[in-house]
Amino acid sequence: MIEAGLRRYEEVDDEIKKELSKKNKVSVKDVNGQRYIGCALDKGKTIEIYGTPGNDMACYLNGGRVIVYGNCQDAVGNTMGGGEIVVHGHSGDAMGYGMRDGQIYIKDNVACRGGIHMKEFREMRPVLVIGQNAGSFLGEYMAGGTIVLLGLNMKRGEKLFGTHCASGMHGGKIFVRGSFPKENLSPNIKVSDLSDEDKKELDSYVKKYCKYFDADYDKIMAKPFKKLSPLSSRPYANLYTPN
Repeated sequence: MIEAGLRRYEEVDDEIKKELSKKNKVSVKDVNGQRYIGCALDKGKTIEIYGTPGNDMACYLNGGRVIVYGNCQDAVGNTMGGGEIVVHGHSGDAMGYGMRDGQIYIKDNVACRGGIHMKEFREMRPVLVIGQNAGSFLGEYMAGGTIVLLGLNMKRGEKLFGTHCASGMHGGKIFVRGSFPKENLSPNIKVSDLSDEDKKELDSYVKKYCKYFDADYDKIMAKPFKKLSPLSSRPYANLYTPN
């Protein structure tokens, strides 16, 4: 077990890398905002984190697995290219920024700009599953992949997502459970029922979420889901071309 404490992030990250050169799994306790933990972690390697990791945790993740027993700061999974992140708490801004592949599971809520610039290419399809709710600009400029918003354990008066949801979205999809604030949804987005293919895809993510966080699958699926998707692949075309 590595103890982070109040040591600088460079020292902690170097020790993690050293240990992972000898074994496939490392645990780090007493984490207090140290940045870049798990950066570019390769497939077959796992890091367990106890505490609150700092910005850019698991950035450029390359197939590895990072599990957090606590909350996270900003830009978790930044530009990740594969692997899995599981957070037993909530996360800050820009969760999954530009992620290209892999899956992120957040037990509670995500702050602003979750899933910004998510993109997919051929078999590479990123997934972000959020257990509670999300702040403003969820799925901003989203170009591909899937976001799932479950709306669990929300307090009275809280909304499923903040303002400007899916602003500039031109690819991918967002599955939302239960009622949501349509006034916070960007005008370039259509709302539709789930297809059989959508239901099959969603089911696999919900089952994983329930497994990781001991949630009630039947309770989650008892509420209907809607799919948010872009009306156009060029939401800003009118800004650059004549009518």
